[in-house]
Amino acid sequence: MNISLDIWTWISALLTLFIFSFLYGDNPFYKFAEHIFVGVSVGYTIAITWHNFLYPDLIIPLFKQGNLINLIPAFLGILYFSVFFKNLSWMIRIPIGFVLGYGSGVAIPAIFQANIIRQIQGSLLTPKLLERTDLLIASIISLFGIVCTIIYFFFSREQKGVSKIMAKCGIIFLMIGFGASFGFTVMARVSLLLGRLQFLLRDWLGLIR
Repeated sequence: MNISLDIWTWISALLTLFIFSFLYGDNPFYKFAEHIFVGVSVGYTIAITWHNFLYPDLIIPLFKQGNLINLIPAFLGILYFSVFFKNLSWMIRIPIGFVLGYGSGVAIPAIFQANIIRQIQGSLLTPKLLERTDLLIASIISLFGIVCTIIYFFFSREQKGVSKIMAKCGIIFLMIGFGASFGFTVMARVSLLLGRLQFLLRDWLGLIR
């Protein structure tokens, strides 16, 4: 055993154990670590926002370069603080409206391209796929699953006969997709857990290498 003598390693290890203590129920140690995490996260976010966004994109152009057009986003940003005043709280809708409108205009084409166009392209049988049997079989199964899933969500007419069978197959493909997503989420959390256990056993206690 080669226990670390670094004070920051000890602090990190103790805070990790405080978080793990929630497994035994809510307690003061967990609340202490939780409050530290939230406080540090907020402080870090404020610092990053100032140094990466406000100062280079607003302060410098407005006060050092004289770009008065930056007064518009500055005014919209100030309106966010109107939520703290009861009589002026309605004004927060103005910057939120701009953010939602701009965000939707930017996000919708990107999401459409990534989640619809790319998915359609991935399900098509291209000449390259025809050259490899394994990819061809996988693409056919994927295409069949997509068609079955779409038929399952087609409620304009009663599903019977072949459409009913394909709709049931669509349920199976949906369950496979949900299971894969859940498994990926679980494995991501397990990976985080293993990282903290590795830190405790290697960097803190020196029990493993």
